Amino acid sequence: MNIEILAPCGSRESVTAAVRCGANAVYLGMKDFNARRNADNFDETELREVINYCHARDVKVYITVNTLISDSEMKTAYETVQTAMHCGADGFIVQDLGLAKLIKNSFPSARLHASTQCSAATPDGFNRLKELGFCRAVLPREMSFEEIKDIRNKTDIELEIFVHGALCMCVSGQCYLSSMLGQRSGNRGLCAQPCRLSFSADNSGSFDLSLKDLSLISKIKEIESAGVISLKIEGRMKRPEYVAAAVTACKNAIAGKYSSKDESILKNVFSRSGFTDGYFTGERRDMFGIRSKEDVVAAGSVLKELSRLYDREKPLVPIDFEFICREKEPIKLIAKSAQKTVSAEGGIPEKAINKPLTEDRIKERLSKLGATQYYANSIKITLGEGLIVPASEINEMRRSVCEKLYEQEKICFEQNPFEAATPKKKNAKPYFTARFLNASQIPDEHPFKRIFLPIWADNSDFIKTGAGVEIPRGLFGAENRMKKRLEELKAIGVKKALCSDIGSYESAKKLGFEVFGNFSLNIFNSESANMFNSPILSFEMTLNQANRINAKDTGIIAYGKVPLMLTRNCPVKNRIGCDKCNKKGTLTDRKGYKFPVLCSSYPCVEILNPTPIVMSDKMEDIKTDFIHFYFTDETKEEICSIVSLYKFNKFCEKNYTRGLYYRGVK
Repeated sequence: MNIEILAPCGSRESVTAAVRCGANAVYLGMKDFNARRNADNFDETELREVINYCHARDVKVYITVNTLISDSEMKTAYETVQTAMHCGADGFIVQDLGLAKLIKNSFPSARLHASTQCSAATPDGFNRLKELGFCRAVLPREMSFEEIKDIRNKTDIELEIFVHGALCMCVSGQCYLSSMLGQRSGNRGLCAQPCRLSFSADNSGSFDLSLKDLSLISKIKEIESAGVISLKIEGRMKRPEYVAAAVTACKNAIAGKYSSKDESILKNVFSRSGFTDGYFTGERRDMFGIRSKEDVVAAGSVLKELSRLYDREKPLVPIDFEFICREKEPIKLIAKSAQKTVSAEGGIPEKAINKPLTEDRIKERLSKLGATQYYANSIKITLGEGLIVPASEINEMRRSVCEKLYEQEKICFEQNPFEAATPKKKNAKPYFTARFLNASQIPDEHPFKRIFLPIWADNSDFIKTGAGVEIPRGLFGAENRMKKRLEELKAIGVKKALCSDIGSYESAKKLGFEVFGNFSLNIFNSESANMFNSPILSFEMTLNQANRINAKDTGIIAYGKVPLMLTRNCPVKNRIGCDKCNKKGTLTDRKGYKFPVLCSSYPCVEILNPTPIVMSDKMEDIKTDFIHFYFTDETKEEICSIVSLYKFNKFCEKNYTRGLYYRGVK
């Protein structure tokens, strides 16, 4: 198949811009459950009109339902998908694995595209997504060219890649910064982008979490050679001129005509100190930038010119005509476009007195498609001798077949009824589990049913403590290394694995470990909770939501400085270098709060909340099966004191937060 240009559309005008500039597909959201809830988005009537418009121009429409869904929202999400199916949607971009399961069970013919927020980064992860019913997956923006090729060689799921647009500092789906600071969750479609504010590694007021915008348009030929089939443009919140510029640039690049002029226009319409391709190339030193006054001013110089790219209909769709005119038979016109064939009949032709109808005159009439999306590709004519047909009749037949081609065909699909999850009653006192950053923190006598150490801990620590292994997030290019390490740990008797993404969960399970789901799987509902063993639920849930999850053996993080970001490009290394950091780096925000930055021997670093979640005096409110302690920089003595608080439901005198358990996210 030809490589697809996939354009973002947050408004009706953006749809027009994308289609007229040559996009093969667009993606857009309805009013709920999409990761850009602040875009204009589309109601049912608008969606039907947009899909009809796009399909008549041979453009596909993918619907974003790419947020986490709670149990109470599942029925509405089901109805949203049902509406989109009736309107003719070509596919659904989904983050929540529970929602994906619901869609596949309820609408078997629906095409599922795994959002980059699914956080799959390894071959095992992409293969598992295929097993779950996804036909396509969006690659993480952090992947290098070589890593993309490795995924392609080891999986057969369709691959889609972001080639232009905003670049988040955090791995998609793993950011909790906006939700913890202001209750606006990126995983729920309302990210407030606090990372674009000052977070400084050297207290200078620098912007060490703000990356330049991504642009891989000049690398499209390489991307195509790696087996990627869809080129995705970010920007549903951006104006239609931006969409027009990016689609045009992609089209030029595919044709081998991408130039410095295209790049200059893209920079002018929107950029943050220019563009970066650092993750794709592996050169990650010059990736940071902010939206400057100069960037804003530059946009004004190109907007009018860009609007001309889509100010009128473009003849993008070919029609093959067959015109049949025989004596004593009704005239017939057959038109074929894409997979659709229609026809129209006229009257019986008369004998010509002077000038009979000619093939050239017929072709001239059929080619007059005016300001429509169609153009005459081929015209086959069967014409009897000495016949005449009024020009008005040929024109009317041409208009008739064009209208029939535009008409949306009746949409039929298999559908199963919605079944709501029943809240589970849980009254027993929860048991305790914990992860430690190092073995020296583990109390000699502890109350934890399961304990875990990071995968890089010494073998002797695992043997001495009987700990399971915590597999890190963001295993870009490190799957083989991770598996080799797991085999070593299995050989010394490690039996349990706390798995941080769908790929590592599958890898560890295949190697024979007893697997457990970590918080970073973003489990937000009963459907997804039942897909994993003893999962730690998302800490973006409220306590009430977590308590009502109907799944066997679920837990919440009840203590810990939780990770707010997972990033492949270390902000501390970029600003001051590893030598000055000495693995004790912090980021200081504009209010003076210091956020610890933890690095490891694996590809990504974590940025922690400076204040721990503490629920020791709220144990009576917790009805989950277990609570999890997320220990980071605490000493053994501090941990003993913390555990004592939880044993006796005591109030914590030190600085703490309740996280989102009572506030929730918007």
